[in-house]
Amino acid sequence: MNVAALSPDRYAKLILSTTRIPFLQVLKTSVAAVVAWFVCVWLLTGLTPLFAVIAAILVVQPSVTQSFGKALERVVGVIIGVIVAYFVGLVFGQGSSWVIPLAVVLALLLGWVLRLGVTSAAQIPISAMLVLALGTTTPGYALDRIIETIIGAVIGVAVNLLIVPPVALQPVHEAVAGLGNEVSNILDSMAQVLSAPTLPKDRTELLVEARLLTPMRAKAAAALANGEESLKYNPRRSVHRDLLERDGQLLAMLTILVTRVTGMARGVYDLYDDDLLDEPIVGEIVSELRRAAHDLRLVIQNAELPGTEPDTVTDEMPALTAPLDIGVPRSEHWVLLGFLLEDLRRIHEELVAATEESASV
Repeated sequence: MNVAALSPDRYAKLILSTTRIPFLQVLKTSVAAVVAWFVCVWLLTGLTPLFAVIAAILVVQPSVTQSFGKALERVVGVIIGVIVAYFVGLVFGQGSSWVIPLAVVLALLLGWVLRLGVTSAAQIPISAMLVLALGTTTPGYALDRIIETIIGAVIGVAVNLLIVPPVALQPVHEAVAGLGNEVSNILDSMAQVLSAPTLPKDRTELLVEARLLTPMRAKAAAALANGEESLKYNPRRSVHRDLLERDGQLLAMLTILVTRVTGMARGVYDLYDDDLLDEPIVGEIVSELRRAAHDLRLVIQNAELPGTEPDTVTDEMPALTAPLDIGVPRSEHWVLLGFLLEDLRRIHEELVAATEESASV
């Protein structure tokens, strides 16, 4: 018997998350649920407002935009579910036990035909089932359920909107700063590979690290998209819009650098030989790589991304102050050297523009 297959840790990973939702969201969800309960008790006499509480809990999301979406999905799902239950009961009656399974199947098919989201599609059969099961013994249950859900959804949106509306900017700052620092490190590593004889494993490690920049860039882009979504409909958006725009500009510049650095690492891996180090031009390339790494760290540091720790910069002045002027390679290594020079030219242009912009801010 495979003991590992029975390990509790394996099953714990199925239900446990590696991260926690913010504690503030827990408090806001609790407030929304309690308020929804007492409002419905006050407005809808004699009703136990379970579905108002459920709606309020589900609607409090990590962003105001997501809260609006969840509220709309849930209300639409409840209304369609009630309509399905009404017509099924009208056509087939409510006395037979098979009517409820029929309503569930029809509701699921309707959700599929209408291309509804997961929340709405799941809510339709649940609402239809409950209306058919409880509607016969509770007069006005269907209408009360719609009103109750609307109240809970509205309260959930209002609480998320009015009590410290969430903004997802810190993950953007961290992802952009982390990507910038890693690109700087790889530029330094490439300079090291080209400044002294290295083993094949060193060049392989350089290529692997460079390729990992692509998923890091994708993660930063996803974080930026989430940050932009968190500011939509958010009353705090004017305070944070400039920070997010700066993150977007940095990420656009880093995207170009990631493409260039990854290609350079691949070229070094494919075409390197020890004789390359004897080329006089290589020393100039190494110096330019180190200056580029320095200036990129300087750009990230000057951006002052909140909550991040940029790599230490020993010199506060940009190193790429003069136009890139390196001789034309005229040797058997001209393919690799020309390739590196062209990528360095583009990196040089991007970093000079970035340092000049940060200096003018």
